Amino acid sequence: MVRIRVLVVDDHRIFAESLAAALAAEPDVDVSAAGSGPAALRCLERAAAEGRRYDVLLVDADLGGVLPGPRPAVAVPEAGEDGLVDGISLVAGVRAAQPHVRVVVLAEKDDPRRAALALQAGASGWVAKDCSLSRLLTVIRGVLREETHLPPALLTGVLRELTAARKHRTESERLVESLTPREREVLRCMVAGLGRKAVAERLFLSPHTVRTHMQNVLGKLGVHSTLAAVALARRAGVGPVDLGTPPRMVPEESSSA
Repeated sequence: MVRIRVLVVDDHRIFAESLAAALAAEPDVDVSAAGSGPAALRCLERAAAEGRRYDVLLVDADLGGVLPGPRPAVAVPEAGEDGLVDGISLVAGVRAAQPHVRVVVLAEKDDPRRAALALQAGASGWVAKDCSLSRLLTVIRGVLREETHLPPALLTGVLRELTAARKHRTESERLVESLTPREREVLRCMVAGLGRKAVAERLFLSPHTVRTHMQNVLGKLGVHSTLAAVALARRAGVGPVDLGTPPRMVPEESSSA
């Protein structure tokens, strides 16, 4: 019998343990539980090192609390002091680190916007926490067959959100393409969280020149803050500069400061 290895990730211990116990009663399911995003990642890494990888992750949508304000159109890992912040960010982190793992998000309520973000982050399903055990098992087995599972009532809203996100991404890509190579390099440094002084040191520029580049970036992107520029860059698929590698030499444009 092929056994399915499941990891339940929920910071409500009673719920996590109850769900794990219910799933463990199935003859073809091995299940463990983790109480946080960092704990889940440690479980995944340890299991992979021991050659007993997990197949499915069941993640609480509200794990660790929800970040305030609008999230980027394409969910990305956002780390705080204790690691990954919430359930949707954990989805992105797991899918990036171990793409073979299928992730199903468990939610207290239907939310088309967050469900769309979960799918964009790499989730294969969105399921209500109060669904039946048989329904959850159907979803677990379905995602292992490359199926995507959503409640029927969410389909219209999720499609609307995904369409809007695609439009925003296209607009963001167009704005990013208007930047010069140097400005794009500065933007990638901004996405990495570097301040003006750190950008200047990395790119061998004066702080004044970096300030000018940053102002040009904000102006061309049509935003008024670094945070807004970073959010737009993420929508356009612009990743952070790799701080572990030396900077590339980008020639200055004659029109730049």
